Amino acid sequence: MTPLQLSRLIANAAADKKARGVVRLDIRQKSSIADYFVICEGDTDRQVRAITDSIVEACQAKGVRPLRTAGYDDGSWVVLDYASVIVHVFLPGERSYYDLESLWKAPAKAGREPAATNGSKKAPTKERARPKAKPTRPSRRRVRTA
Repeated sequence: MTPLQLSRLIANAAADKKARGVVRLDIRQKSSIADYFVICEGDTDRQVRAITDSIVEACQAKGVRPLRTAGYDDGSWVVLDYASVIVHVFLPGERSYYDLESLWKAPAKAGREPAATNGSKKAPTKERARPKAKPTRPSRRRVRTA
């Protein structure tokens, strides 16, 4: 199984358990520790563990086991190391605090998986380009002299 296929399998397994904000980052150009990060979040520590269990079960069905697992007991940030793919499952507060997407910002994202909503499948939407920030100009105030 290629790293890309594994990252897709993991993203789909996370979406099956209603993970929010599932993102696959291609970090091959940034680091040699892995090819992809899969980052997602669950609303509660129980959901974070359920997402983690779903990912592990889906990968084991394909004969792939994580090399290491960390944070499962705490449930606020679980890391699964599949060598070429590293999975991060967060609680929302932890995800925004560590902000791995910005830290590992790649030139292009490998893909954003749409989260499943009540069994209905939506067509994938195109990601919008972010508007460019307007340059700030110095203010030109008139100074009155008496």
